[in-house]
Amino acid sequence: MYIAMNRFRIAPGREEDFLNVWRNRDSHLDEVPGFKQFQMLQGEKQDDHTVFISHSVWESEEAFRAWTQSEAFRKAHANAKAPEGIYLGPPKFEGYHVVL
Repeated sequence: MYIAMNRFRIAPGREEDFLNVWRNRDSHLDEVPGFKQFQMLQGEKQDDHTVFISHSVWESEEAFRAWTQSEAFRKAHANAKAPEGIYLGPPKFEGYHVVL
């Protein structure tokens, strides 16, 4: 299995705006071979930001990489632009192979 995560730094007071963007988007993940599970994680609020992490589980890294090149990926990200001022910089990607 493979875990793909994106770490987002969100402006204070914009947490609900961020979550609404994710709640209202069509991810198209249900049509992607190798996709297993998705969660959005929220960390504690800091003075200058709140961390959110998108956490997806895949059968393999190859399945995840294939999704990033797919039509489903393009459709999911076509209207993903959030209102200005929510994100404090680009997300940071982290990928992990499950070893145990």
